[in-house]
Amino acid sequence: MRIVLTGGGTGGHIYPALAVAKEILRKEPQATFLYIGSGKGLEADIVPRAGIQFEAIEIAGFKRKLSFENVRTVWKFIRAVSRSKELLRKFKPDVVIGTGGYVCGPVVYAAAQLGIRTMIHEQNVVPGLANNFLSRYVTNVAVSFQDSFAHFPKAKTVFTGNPCATQVLQGNAEAGKKSLGIAPDKRLVLIFSGSRGARAINETTLAILPDIHQYPGHHFVYVTGEVHYENIAKQLESIGKPTNLTVMPYAHNMPDLLAASDVVIARAGASTLAELTALGIPSILIPSPYVTNNHQEKNARGLESAGAAIVITERELNKEKLQEALHQIIVDRDHNQEMRKSALALGMPDAAERIYRLLSTGQAL
Repeated sequence: MRIVLTGGGTGGHIYPALAVAKEILRKEPQATFLYIGSGKGLEADIVPRAGIQFEAIEIAGFKRKLSFENVRTVWKFIRAVSRSKELLRKFKPDVVIGTGGYVCGPVVYAAAQLGIRTMIHEQNVVPGLANNFLSRYVTNVAVSFQDSFAHFPKAKTVFTGNPCATQVLQGNAEAGKKSLGIAPDKRLVLIFSGSRGARAINETTLAILPDIHQYPGHHFVYVTGEVHYENIAKQLESIGKPTNLTVMPYAHNMPDLLAASDVVIARAGASTLAELTALGIPSILIPSPYVTNNHQEKNARGLESAGAAIVITERELNKEKLQEALHQIIVDRDHNQEMRKSALALGMPDAAERIYRLLSTGQAL
């Protein structure tokens, strides 16, 4: 099987594509891949490090309001479609898979015009502009949430879940705790907010840290984001670092830490939620308000309504609310277990396999 992958701008679009590639390789070791992305996006760095051939096209995203910039963007789109057709004719893929972000627009559209089988995957409840546009041209639409069906043509839309859920199951809880130098019976509270971190979450986390000694059976792992790490480390020196705390700028073994976690405090990106539900981890979700269509809060509310998470919006976030939510999940073990069951019920650990089945047979599991 020869596969073109495309999608980018954020890790939330890139990592699902790479998860699909890993599953295809597990099923078909001889499969060949080409990833087409933006030379200015994160994919230009992440994809080659994953060992996948990468080609760049020049493209820009559309503004949601009328502007002269959109005229230039249309011209870039036309050129990007032409360049994509050149790359597709040369590579001769069996299928083209888009995982969102404006870069996948011209690539998937070009493939549809050439009569190549196409599929897009939508990670969020509400689709972005690219997938909304592409849905009328592609062969199949794979979605991560049942609520997404309302936004796509029903005849071609299939519920698969997010393929990142499959990859996180490879984490090792014992290895995660060993990497922290803590006892196997310690419960982990993992706090993170993306590779760059989030100021609001960091400020509130710093406010609660002096009180975490009241949970001696729990060890807290605080991933600050590289941008914020130095400043936070200095502040911890002044207030005194709790003995049951590990602080790091970035976690290279996130699957292992997630596998070991009893509670997670995080943003509500689609891939994060897929991982939390696949593992059945109770969570406190603080959706980013700086995303298109407020999609993180819409994603998070689904977990909240199912009893799998507590949602605190950034405008509501303060020390007292975070402490109350954390205390509730840690101290009430029965409640913790109920949240764990609810999260697992939402999980799609076989999401990558469902997508492979859709690609190979035209039907999901």
